[in-house]
Amino acid sequence: MSATLERAPDEPLPALVADFLRELAQLRRASALTVHAYERDLRALARLHLAPLEQLTTADVRRYAAKLHAGGLAPASLARTLSAWRSFFRWLGARGLVAANPVVGVRAPRAPKRLPKALAVDQAVSLTAHEPAADDRWAVRDKALVELLYSSGLRLAELVSLDLRYFDGGPGRGVSASWVDLDAAEVVVTGKGGKRRSVPVGRAAVAALRAWLAQRARIEGADERALFVSARGTRLAARSVQQRLDRLARSLGLPVHVHPHVLRHSMASHLLQSSGDLRAVQELLGHASISTTQIYTRLDWQHLAKAYDAAHPRARRKNA
Repeated sequence: MSATLERAPDEPLPALVADFLRELAQLRRASALTVHAYERDLRALARLHLAPLEQLTTADVRRYAAKLHAGGLAPASLARTLSAWRSFFRWLGARGLVAANPVVGVRAPRAPKRLPKALAVDQAVSLTAHEPAADDRWAVRDKALVELLYSSGLRLAELVSLDLRYFDGGPGRGVSASWVDLDAAEVVVTGKGGKRRSVPVGRAAVAALRAWLAQRARIEGADERALFVSARGTRLAARSVQQRLDRLARSLGLPVHVHPHVLRHSMASHLLQSSGDLRAVQELLGHASISTTQIYTRLDWQHLAKAYDAAHPRARRKNA
C-alpha cells in the first residue's frame, strides 16, 4: 500500500468520520473488516485534506486521487478508496451537512486487462494425450473431462450441468438445460444469461466420452441424468473437477497450474491461432460481445511476437 495512505492509528479521527463509522458498525451491522477498511480510507482523506471535510470540492478529490495513484496505489485500490469517500459524503448529504457529493463523477483510472492464461500447445497435447488404464473408471472419466473441456471450451458450470442425453421428464421433473449428443458430435449448453448454444465435440473427445459412458453404465445407483458422476453416483461437483484436473496436470509434470478455465482459454487461443476466425471463436465460447473474445487476439499476438523474437534474423541479438 502507498505510504500516502498510512496514518498513525492514535491520531484522532474527525468527529463526523467517527460518527459515520459508529453508525456503520452499530446500525448497519457492517463487519469489523468493512469498518476498518472505511476507517483506513477516510483517515487517508483526512490526512490529505487538512481543512474541514465538509469543505471538500470535486477539484480536491481529483487532485487527491491523482496523488494517491502517483504514489503507487493500484487502480482497484483507488476505486475502493473513492467508493468509501463517496459513501461518507452521501451520509453527510443525507444530514444536510453538504450541498452535493464532491466524489460523484470521480473515477479511478482503468486497470489494465489481465490476459487469460493459456497452455502452450505442447502442454495441452500432453494433458489430453495421456491414456488411462482401461479398468481405471475414474481415470477414464477424467480423460473425458479434459478432452471435452479442451475440445469445446465449456465453462466449468456448463460442464457439470451436462446430462448424458436430452431428458423431458414431464411435469415436476423438468427438461434438460444442457446435454451431450454424441451421434451428432455436439453438446448443447445453457450458458450465462440463460442463452443456449450448440458446440461441436472433436473426435478425440467423442471417443473419450464413449469410453466413459461404458464405465458409467456399470455404476449402480448413478444419477439418472448426469453425464459426469462421482464415486457416490451423484452429479460431479465443480470443485471435484478442479481438484482432479489439478492432480492430473501435476502427475504429468506440467509446470503450470491447470484448472478448467485454463483449458477454455487454451482452446480459444489455439483455435484462433490456427483459423484466425474471431467470430467463430465468439460463437463457440458463447460471448455476448465480440470485444470479450478480442482479448484472445492479444494472446495470439504474444505468440507471434515470441515466434518472431526466436526466429526472425533481424530480431536476433548480435554477439558482442
